[in-house]
Amino acid sequence: MASIKYEAIRLISRLPEQVSWDDILYELYVRKQIELGMTASNEEKILPHDEIMKWLLGNVSD
Repeated sequence: MASIKYEAIRLISRLPEQVSWDDILYELYVRKQIELGMTASNEEKILPHDEIMKWLLGNVSD
């Protein structure tokens, strides 16, 4: 697996030349969140969609 530094450099190098700091930070944030989600999924630390929907719909107050 490639290092985090290498992956960050690769991600940034694919962005347009006229990119803002906010754009760079956003792209890095999204990548980090995806990595965290993949890790959680691999460790089976996530809830299935139907369980989340039951929880959400069960907590709706009229």
